[in-house]
Amino acid sequence: MTPAAAPDRPPAPTPALARRIGLVGAVGIGLASMIGAGVFFVWAPAAAAAGAGGLLPALLIAAVIAALNAASSAQLAMAHPVAGGAYAFGRRWVGPWTGFIAGWLFVTGKTASAAAIASVAAAYLWPANPTPLAAGFVVLLAALNASGVRTTVRVSMVIVIVVLTGLAIVLVTAAVGGAAPVDAPLALDDATVPGVLQAAALLFFAFAGYARMATLGEEVRDPRRTLPRAILLALGIVLGLYALVAAVLLAGLGPAGLAASDSPLAALLPDEARPAVAVLAGIACLGSLAGILAGLSRTSLAMARERDLPGPLARVSARTKAPVVAEAIIAAAAAVIVVLLEPAQLVAASSAAVLLYYAIAHLSALRQEAEHRWRGSRVIAGAGLVGCVVLVVALPPVSLLGTAVLLATGLLLRALALLLARRRASAGGAPR
Repeated sequence: MTPAAAPDRPPAPTPALARRIGLVGAVGIGLASMIGAGVFFVWAPAAAAAGAGGLLPALLIAAVIAALNAASSAQLAMAHPVAGGAYAFGRRWVGPWTGFIAGWLFVTGKTASAAAIASVAAAYLWPANPTPLAAGFVVLLAALNASGVRTTVRVSMVIVIVVLTGLAIVLVTAAVGGAAPVDAPLALDDATVPGVLQAAALLFFAFAGYARMATLGEEVRDPRRTLPRAILLALGIVLGLYALVAAVLLAGLGPAGLAASDSPLAALLPDEARPAVAVLAGIACLGSLAGILAGLSRTSLAMARERDLPGPLARVSARTKAPVVAEAIIAAAAAVIVVLLEPAQLVAASSAAVLLYYAIAHLSALRQEAEHRWRGSRVIAGAGLVGCVVLVVALPPVSLLGTAVLLATGLLLRALALLLARRRASAGGAPR
């Protein structure tokens, strides 16, 4: 998607999205976005990176960063409840270029994340030939989202109920009946600071999703009251769940067994019960995918309104009040990525992009007017900004290089679009 910028005139107005999401629906979207591929996929690579004894400290670091991000996102969403999340916050409180960086990182990073989650879902549900199924999942859920945000909420709520019930059964069964022993073919080194930080950055992938409600801010009823409650409530539920999952996994498999497992939660159960975990994982991934695609389309819409992306992406259906063009374009891009790249490559790249996105949210919170800030919010935003940058630096160099290339591409395209727009305006005699 090529950014398209306008000269100094304001962008043309576009239809508003309808406010149809209440507190329960917002929490449901947040939970569905978080309790997806991460809880079934990320534990093994995180355990391998953390080393012996490093997984729980890494989870704590990821949780603290996520809580700081959620606090700043909630504060920003109260003051500026529009579509776009940190893209809109960055534009308002820092500047157009900073807002563009946040939006571009979110769109590119989360499109990669959507592709990774679709691939993980398909690998669980049809391991023999996952790629066509993964592309089909992307198209199907984008079509459901395009039918209206109420459909997104309903799908998310059903999936959350199914997944939470299934996870409770898995954890109780493992705790009562004992986990099947895992013959780990490797011995983990002792935990190191770089390893723990890298594991924390990978685990952050499992938390990313609580701010999906902020990107849907234009569709939430009473947003200044609903959004902060929904963001903090959803994150609190997930923090408790992940702490319990990590404790059960370590008790049942041990650090080395966890690092060696292709499907850690399934490894806790007898062989005959493992297919049920695969189905549960696939369903959870689909809930996360639906939320990510919805957030991507709303951020793309917000960027198109400001002419940072092509104008047609701002089109809102008169019938469904959904950004139908943005849904279609994002789905097509994610489907192509599914075919080209592996999930493990996409998780690290997505984590880098999204951590930088949240760093800009913290920077926006630091720049907010005093009347919008909560008590102690500058300390929260400053700590969150530093934490996000530290986790980004801890990621594998190849993921940082990929994120840098994506960001440089976006900045170059925006600069060229601005230059061409100003030349056209000058040639047509428009005021500068």
